Amino acid sequence: MRISVFGCGYLGAVHAASMAELGHDVVGVDVDAAKIAALGEGHAPFFEPGLPDLLERGVRSRRLRFSTDPADAADAEVHFLAVGTPQSEESGAADLRYVDAAVEAIAAIVRPGALVAGKSTVPVGTAARLAPILEARGAKLAWNPEFLREGFAIEDTLRPDRLVYGVSDDADAAVLDEVYATAIEAGTPRIVTDYATAELVKVSANAFLATKISFINAMAEISEATGADVTSLADAIGLDARIGRRFLNAGVGFGGGCLPKDIRAFQARADELGVGESLHFLREVDAINLRRRQRVVDVAAELLDGDVAGKRIAVLGLAFKPDSDDVRDSPALDVAARLSALGADVVATDPEAIGPALRRVADLATAPTVEEAARDADLVVLLTEWREYRDLEPERLGAVTRGRRIIDGRNVLQPQAWRNAGWEYRGLGR
Repeated sequence: MRISVFGCGYLGAVHAASMAELGHDVVGVDVDAAKIAALGEGHAPFFEPGLPDLLERGVRSRRLRFSTDPADAADAEVHFLAVGTPQSEESGAADLRYVDAAVEAIAAIVRPGALVAGKSTVPVGTAARLAPILEARGAKLAWNPEFLREGFAIEDTLRPDRLVYGVSDDADAAVLDEVYATAIEAGTPRIVTDYATAELVKVSANAFLATKISFINAMAEISEATGADVTSLADAIGLDARIGRRFLNAGVGFGGGCLPKDIRAFQARADELGVGESLHFLREVDAINLRRRQRVVDVAAELLDGDVAGKRIAVLGLAFKPDSDDVRDSPALDVAARLSALGADVVATDPEAIGPALRRVADLATAPTVEEAARDADLVVLLTEWREYRDLEPERLGAVTRGRRIIDGRNVLQPQAWRNAGWEYRGLGR
């Protein structure tokens, strides 16, 4: 099929490259000329495993191209809307200016009979507001939410665990079936529903996951007060099939460009609809999550005789999660900045996120390797669970540090192994 993708950020670039991999003829459209130039040469403007190869194959095959001119997408049968919906500067609500601008751009070039499929995460009610704009041009609107996990985005696009279509009639669902024919033939579950339900699926899923993470972090607070081990607690309750073990990992909390802003936007939209009480619990979910960052700072002070000022602290990890260079609302970067603001001599490292981190915190001291970051450190703080950090050898790291103290902000290390090597080990809730 002839497909366009409006918005070539993280979601759009991955979606465009993946659609080309499936055999479609794809054009990605974005207003950022530098980004379009890089993508057009097969270069990913951010880190995502496997994306550079996918882009290179798509561009080389000529099934994938990029443009700053919406008119280059005029012949598309399906236009995907994949622009960002950041948190508004004035409130927790979603900022829809990019969605509105993209719909206007598509409406100006869309051909009658084409389908516009929204993938952006938007407040419920957005599709119903936008549909008449496209219908006036003879086009239809569907909402097809994305469920990408950073670090696994290509797999999640090519082999999704479910497909959700919010449509006004079955004919639009049939068009999306053609787009996703490979996944459907592989047995991917498919749910066809209305606009509002499709819009709610993504934010509801993110709200649930955020709640699960904050729940176990609340249990970490109880565990620290009682001497319990939150990791063993999570193992035990996770064996209950009704609960499950995934997303029950206590630590420094969640971040990134989705969960934090999505739960805040969900609360804001519920307030607008007059049902804000339904989501009041998300305020506590958010508060627990943010509290974990300060807890790491407090533990650092405890380990350093009550004050981090003047102490050298190595921070391992800056991205909000491993296999990503995304530092948006990253707990790791936030903790590093808080420690630095208290007068600590912080040196941070990350396999992929140093550049993005420095664009947000310009005066942050960084090092390219763990050894360089940890040299002469009084304390090591692990904040992003990259595999190379999970596999650190206590003796080898201890050979370069000044003090053998470590905070395991993700509870991914083996405490006894570190204690046996002479380290003062602190996990969160352990």
